[in-house]
Amino acid sequence: MGNMDELLDMMITDGSPSKISDTIKDLLFSKTSERVSSHRETAAASLFGGNQEQPDTEAEVEAEEE
Repeated sequence: MGNMDELLDMMITDGSPSKISDTIKDLLFSKTSERVSSHRETAAASLFGGNQEQPDTEAEVEAEEE
């Protein structure tokens, strides 16, 4: 919450508009990255089929040769 307090202080004390904008962007980026991190595992499991084991390639090659 330190950044939020810093942002409010800058707005109240007529801080530099570019600093205020940069602080807002930093806050939004950090909030977004937290959400992405929390959903990364679920998305990966959804896209790549969960925790399925990789097939043993040596066993497949031997089966094809016979």
